[in-house]
Amino acid sequence: MSPRALKWFVILACLGPVGWMVWGAFGGGDLGPDPVKGLQVATGLSAIVLLLLSLVITPLRRHLQWNWSQPLRRVFGLAAFGYVLLHAVIYFVFDQGLDPGSIWADTVEHPRIAVGFISFLMLIPLALTSTDAAIRRLGKRWSRLHRLAYLATGLGLIHYLMVQKLDVRDALPYLGVFTVLMLFRLAGRRVTPAR
Repeated sequence: MSPRALKWFVILACLGPVGWMVWGAFGGGDLGPDPVKGLQVATGLSAIVLLLLSLVITPLRRHLQWNWSQPLRRVFGLAAFGYVLLHAVIYFVFDQGLDPGSIWADTVEHPRIAVGFISFLMLIPLALTSTDAAIRRLGKRWSRLHRLAYLATGLGLIHYLMVQKLDVRDALPYLGVFTVLMLFRLAGRRVTPAR
């Protein structure tokens, strides 16, 4: 498969959950007894998976010399941001009805909302600077800025843990992958200069 064909295959795969959610929203699938909550869960989990996939590209490239995977990091990252944006829109519009008072009260009562929102805010500059022009313009500052992806992913996982409350078993596989990625990151910094 050519790099271009692989890229388009990955893009279509990233859009798969959107198709499932649209199908479910129009009654063709099962979003559960609370469709809004079902959409929140689907978009949130899709974002976490795609963020982790975007972070796994660097160790694959460094340790296995899979240089062909490098262009996919941007695809995964932008797709993840798209799902985070959908996640936020569903919460603000459909769950809270764009009511500032309700949003504030929910944030005060449930700190997980603030944690998730901070993670979302961190991803905005990363999405806006994902173009080749931005990479050239920012130079070395681009790499430093995009290290926020690790912190944003970590906060996203904390948000997910807080949503799970006492039963965190569903979150453990994602936490395990993130922990391994961070260990690879730290090991790489000892061997080579930070990118």
